[in-house]
Amino acid sequence: METHKQITADLEGEDMDVHHYRSMIGSLMYLTASRPDIMFPVCVCARFQVRPKQSHYQAVKRIFRYLKGQPRLGLWYPHDSSFDLLAYSDSDLGGANLDRKSTSGGCQFLGARLVSWQCKKQTTLSTSTTEAEYIAAASCWSQVLWIQNQMLDYGVTFLHTPIFIDNSSAISIVNNPVKHSKTKHIEIRYHFIRDCNEKKLIQVEKVHTDNQFADLFTKAFDVGRFTFLVTSVGMINSE
Repeated sequence: METHKQITADLEGEDMDVHHYRSMIGSLMYLTASRPDIMFPVCVCARFQVRPKQSHYQAVKRIFRYLKGQPRLGLWYPHDSSFDLLAYSDSDLGGANLDRKSTSGGCQFLGARLVSWQCKKQTTLSTSTTEAEYIAAASCWSQVLWIQNQMLDYGVTFLHTPIFIDNSSAISIVNNPVKHSKTKHIEIRYHFIRDCNEKKLIQVEKVHTDNQFADLFTKAFDVGRFTFLVTSVGMINSE
């Protein structure tokens, strides 16, 4: 995606064929199951399926051009990697210019193997970066909990699963349930991550923003940063 130009509703733009646009988005959404590098731009473009404009069509074509230039890029799962479960959680703040809602991003690894990733616009409007990051962490933990339960069927138990967050305030809220005055505006359903932290199912840890791999699912980047993130999540060119 372009970093200097956000995709807007473009109410004055030229209308495009709705069915053709939706078919393109559907094809790309299917592909995101194996191509995490296009997850964020596809999710952004999918928000304009009701009244697609020429600018939205051009943004989707940009994704297809990128895919045409990287036909053999895919995930690599090394057999000699460890089998520890860890996750990264991140969020932007008000990145959706239609309603100013934030986007949650998360990814889960088994050792060096990326096994799950998410990109979803939050259902509530966050009033601070801390709130947006806290909600994203709760969503990430939901996926981690599902993976933990799935692995129990194979006799593998994961405890103290680290979730890496680059926001110190969000980590503080998870570790300190006393700060009710600072969190009373956050919906109760997001606070279950506190209980899981107390039960030692997870442990939230600080990670530097430069090493926050979940950034790939929350915002657009220049070529250098984008290439670094794609490589970091384990995507390589099979050629």
